[in-house]
Amino acid sequence: MNKLIAILALALSALTITSFVKPPKKATVTFKASGTCKMCKERIESAVDKPGIYKATYNPESQMLTVSYNSKKIEVIQLHNLVAIAGHDTEMVKASEQAYQSLPECCKYRDGAKCDH
Repeated sequence: MNKLIAILALALSALTITSFVKPPKKATVTFKASGTCKMCKERIESAVDKPGIYKATYNPESQMLTVSYNSKKIEVIQLHNLVAIAGHDTEMVKASEQAYQSLPECCKYRDGAKCDH
């Protein structure tokens, strides 16, 4: 009988503790990020491949980036900054001239580059 009471008490304790643990707040945002090709896609998606980001998908044709992330750890402006640091303008942040100039010639979207990659 004592074992049964102990097991029930342990189970009740576990349920009580887990009810206070909240899962991360998952959010999804889609925004424009300038790019021209598959190389841009890889670069942009890699730029936001950070802890707290669950998934990022860039579409070069529509120039839209969709990111699912933990909104308790990351703010939307941080996502824009990561993309701009990689050399790609977004709706909120323009890439520095130095970051933009470091892109391969076929990826220089400001100069009208179009890429077949």
